Amino acid sequence: MKKLITLLTLTASLLFAAPAFAYDVKPGDTMSSIARDHHVTLQELADANPQISNLNLIYIGQKINTPAKSTRTNVPAATQNKPMNTSLSDSEIDLLARLVRAEAQTEPIEGKIAVACVVLNRVESPQFPNSIKEVIYAPGQFQPVKNGQINKPADQESIQAVKAALTDKRQFAPGALFFYNPTIATSRWLDERATTLVIGQHVFKK
Repeated sequence: MKKLITLLTLTASLLFAAPAFAYDVKPGDTMSSIARDHHVTLQELADANPQISNLNLIYIGQKINTPAKSTRTNVPAATQNKPMNTSLSDSEIDLLARLVRAEAQTEPIEGKIAVACVVLNRVESPQFPNSIKEVIYAPGQFQPVKNGQINKPADQESIQAVKAALTDKRQFAPGALFFYNPTIATSRWLDERATTLVIGQHVFKK
Protein backbone atom coordinates (compact mmCIF):
# COMPACT_ATOMS: atom_id res chain seq x y z
CA MET A 1 0.00 0.00 0.00
CA LYS A 2 2.75 2.48 0.95
CA LYS A 3 4.65 1.83 -2.29
CA LEU A 4 1.47 2.21 -4.33
CA ILE A 5 0.53 5.56 -2.80
CA THR A 6 4.12 6.77 -3.19
CA LEU A 7 3.90 6.00 -6.90
CA LEU A 8 0.61 7.87 -7.12
CA THR A 9 2.13 10.85 -5.31
CA LEU A 10 5.04 11.06 -7.76
CA THR A 11 2.70 10.85 -10.75
CA ALA A 12 0.32 13.50 -9.43
CA SER A 13 3.13 15.90 -8.54
CA LEU A 14 3.96 16.20 -12.22
CA LEU A 15 0.45 17.26 -13.08
CA PHE A 16 -0.68 19.67 -10.39
CA ALA A 17 0.64 22.72 -8.65
CA ALA A 18 1.17 22.92 -4.91
CA PRO A 19 -1.86 23.88 -2.79
CA ALA A 20 -2.30 27.03 -0.74
CA PHE A 21 0.16 27.64 2.09
CA ALA A 22 -0.32 29.74 5.19
CA TYR A 23 1.22 33.23 5.36
CA ASP A 24 1.13 35.37 8.52
CA VAL A 25 0.18 38.99 7.82
CA LYS A 26 2.96 41.39 8.84
CA PRO A 27 2.88 45.13 9.50
CA GLY A 28 2.38 47.08 6.26
CA ASP A 29 1.01 44.10 4.33
CA THR A 30 -1.98 44.47 2.05
CA MET A 31 -3.72 41.80 0.02
CA SER A 32 -2.26 43.41 -3.10
CA SER A 33 1.29 43.31 -1.76
CA ILE A 34 0.89 39.72 -0.59
CA ALA A 35 -0.40 38.74 -4.04
CA ARG A 36 2.52 40.51 -5.71
CA ASP A 37 5.11 38.95 -3.40
CA HIS A 38 3.74 35.46 -4.07
CA HIS A 39 3.43 35.99 -7.82
CA VAL A 40 -0.34 35.50 -8.02
CA THR A 41 -3.12 37.85 -9.02
CA LEU A 42 -5.24 39.59 -6.43
CA GLN A 43 -8.23 37.58 -7.69
CA GLU A 44 -6.35 34.29 -7.23
CA LEU A 45 -5.45 35.33 -3.69
CA ALA A 46 -9.05 36.33 -3.00
CA ASP A 47 -10.31 33.00 -4.36
CA ALA A 48 -7.95 31.15 -2.02
CA ASN A 49 -9.29 33.13 0.97
CA PRO A 50 -13.10 33.06 0.85
CA GLN A 51 -13.12 33.74 4.60
CA ILE A 52 -11.99 37.33 3.89
CA SER A 53 -15.04 39.33 2.82
CA ASN A 54 -13.24 42.70 2.71
CA LEU A 55 -9.86 42.59 0.94
CA ASN A 56 -8.99 45.98 2.44
CA LEU A 57 -9.42 44.71 6.00
CA ILE A 58 -6.72 42.31 7.17
CA TYR A 59 -4.86 42.29 10.47
CA ILE A 60 -1.35 41.51 11.68
CA GLY A 61 -0.91 37.81 12.41
CA GLN A 62 -3.89 36.75 10.29
CA LYS A 63 -3.41 33.53 8.31
CA ILE A 64 -3.63 34.09 4.55
CA ASN A 65 -3.71 31.21 2.07
CA THR A 66 -1.09 31.87 -0.61
CA PRO A 67 -1.70 29.64 -3.64
CA ALA A 68 1.33 28.52 -5.59
CA LYS A 69 1.42 29.54 -9.22
CA SER A 70 0.56 26.62 -11.47
CA THR A 71 3.28 25.35 -13.76
CA ARG A 72 0.71 23.71 -16.00
CA THR A 73 -2.33 25.87 -16.57
CA ASN A 74 -3.96 24.18 -19.53
CA VAL A 75 -4.71 20.71 -18.22
CA PRO A 76 -7.66 19.39 -20.26
CA ALA A 77 -10.84 19.26 -18.17
CA ALA A 78 -11.35 15.61 -19.05
CA THR A 79 -8.08 14.64 -17.33
CA GLN A 80 -8.29 16.81 -14.22
CA ASN A 81 -10.01 14.12 -12.14
CA LYS A 82 -8.74 11.04 -13.94
CA PRO A 83 -9.00 8.16 -11.45
CA MET A 84 -5.75 6.52 -10.45
CA ASN A 85 -5.29 2.80 -9.96
CA THR A 86 -5.56 2.28 -6.20
CA SER A 87 -6.17 -0.79 -4.13
CA LEU A 88 -8.70 0.81 -1.78
CA SER A 89 -11.80 -1.31 -1.35
CA ASP A 90 -15.34 0.04 -1.25
CA SER A 91 -15.37 -0.49 2.51
CA GLU A 92 -12.15 1.52 2.91
CA ILE A 93 -13.57 4.36 0.82
CA ASP A 94 -16.72 4.31 2.94
CA LEU A 95 -14.74 4.34 6.19
CA LEU A 96 -12.57 7.21 5.02
CA ALA A 97 -15.63 9.15 3.86
CA ARG A 98 -17.27 8.65 7.25
CA LEU A 99 -14.19 10.08 8.94
CA VAL A 100 -14.17 13.03 6.52
CA ARG A 101 -17.83 13.75 7.30
CA ALA A 102 -17.23 13.58 11.04
CA GLU A 103 -14.07 15.71 10.98
CA ALA A 104 -14.94 18.24 8.26
CA GLN A 105 -18.71 18.33 7.78
CA THR A 106 -18.82 22.13 7.94
CA GLU A 107 -15.65 22.65 5.90
CA PRO A 108 -15.51 23.45 2.15
CA ILE A 109 -14.91 20.59 -0.29
CA GLU A 110 -11.20 21.50 -0.44
CA GLY A 111 -11.00 21.02 3.32
CA LYS A 112 -12.67 17.64 3.07
CA ILE A 113 -10.25 16.53 0.35
CA ALA A 114 -7.31 17.65 2.50
CA VAL A 115 -8.57 15.60 5.47
CA ALA A 116 -8.78 12.52 3.24
CA CYS A 117 -5.25 13.24 2.01
CA VAL A 118 -3.95 13.33 5.59
CA VAL A 119 -5.14 9.76 6.11
CA LEU A 120 -3.59 8.68 2.80
CA ASN A 121 -0.37 10.45 3.77
CA ARG A 122 -0.33 8.49 7.02
CA VAL A 123 -0.80 5.19 5.21
CA GLU A 124 2.20 6.15 3.10
CA SER A 125 4.31 7.28 6.05
CA PRO A 126 6.49 4.81 8.01
CA GLN A 127 5.39 6.64 11.17
CA PHE A 128 1.86 5.24 10.92
CA PRO A 129 0.09 1.93 10.20
CA ASN A 130 -0.13 0.48 6.73
CA SER A 131 -3.88 0.56 6.01
CA ILE A 132 -6.82 2.98 6.06
CA LYS A 133 -8.58 1.08 8.84
CA GLU A 134 -5.48 0.81 11.04
CA VAL A 135 -4.68 4.51 10.60
CA ILE A 136 -8.21 5.64 11.46
CA TYR A 137 -8.65 3.29 14.43
CA ALA A 138 -5.17 3.83 15.88
CA PRO A 139 -5.67 4.71 19.58
CA GLY A 140 -6.11 8.38 20.35
CA GLN A 141 -5.78 9.65 16.77
CA PHE A 142 -9.24 10.80 15.68
CA GLN A 143 -11.93 12.18 17.98
CA PRO A 144 -14.83 10.76 15.88
CA VAL A 145 -13.61 7.24 16.68
CA LYS A 146 -13.77 8.01 20.39
CA ASN A 147 -17.17 9.74 20.35
CA GLY A 148 -18.84 7.39 17.88
CA GLN A 149 -19.31 9.90 15.05
CA ILE A 150 -17.28 7.58 12.80
CA ASN A 151 -20.26 5.20 12.77
CA LYS A 152 -22.61 7.69 11.11
CA PRO A 153 -23.09 7.39 7.33
CA ALA A 154 -20.98 9.57 5.06
CA ASP A 155 -22.69 12.36 3.15
CA GLN A 156 -22.37 12.71 -0.60
CA GLU A 157 -19.82 15.53 -0.51
CA SER A 158 -17.54 13.57 1.80
CA ILE A 159 -17.70 10.59 -0.56
CA GLN A 160 -16.86 12.90 -3.45
CA ALA A 161 -13.94 14.34 -1.46
CA VAL A 162 -12.47 10.88 -0.86
CA LYS A 163 -12.80 9.97 -4.51
CA ALA A 164 -11.13 13.26 -5.46
CA ALA A 165 -8.27 12.47 -3.07
CA LEU A 166 -7.75 9.21 -4.97
CA THR A 167 -7.25 11.06 -8.25
CA ASP A 168 -4.65 13.60 -9.31
CA LYS A 169 -5.78 15.70 -6.32
CA ARG A 170 -3.88 13.27 -4.12
CA GLN A 171 -1.27 16.06 -3.87
CA PHE A 172 -3.70 18.57 -2.40
CA ALA A 173 -2.06 18.37 1.05
CA PRO A 174 1.51 17.17 0.48
CA GLY A 175 3.35 16.20 3.63
CA ALA A 176 0.41 16.91 5.96
CA LEU A 177 0.07 14.25 8.65
CA PHE A 178 -2.07 16.15 11.13
CA PHE A 179 -4.86 18.72 11.18
CA TYR A 180 -6.72 20.56 13.92
CA ASN A 181 -8.90 23.55 14.69
CA PRO A 182 -6.67 25.79 16.84
CA THR A 183 -9.67 27.81 18.01
CA ILE A 184 -11.20 24.90 19.91
CA ALA A 185 -8.22 22.57 20.44
CA THR A 186 -7.56 21.77 24.09
CA SER A 187 -4.11 20.31 23.39
CA ARG A 188 -1.56 22.68 21.85
CA TRP A 189 1.23 20.27 20.88
CA LEU A 190 0.49 20.73 17.17
CA ASP A 191 1.21 24.46 17.43
CA GLU A 192 4.93 23.77 17.22
CA ARG A 193 4.80 21.64 14.08
CA ALA A 194 5.31 23.13 10.61
CA THR A 195 2.13 24.35 8.93
CA THR A 196 1.55 23.12 5.37
CA LEU A 197 -1.75 24.84 4.62
CA VAL A 198 -4.87 26.35 6.16
CA ILE A 199 -8.36 25.67 4.83
CA GLY A 200 -11.44 26.99 6.60
CA GLN A 201 -11.06 26.35 10.32
CA HIS A 202 -8.48 23.59 9.92
CA VAL A 203 -4.72 24.03 10.07
CA PHE A 204 -2.74 21.21 8.46
CA LYS A 205 0.64 20.24 9.91
CA LYS A 206 3.63 18.08 9.01
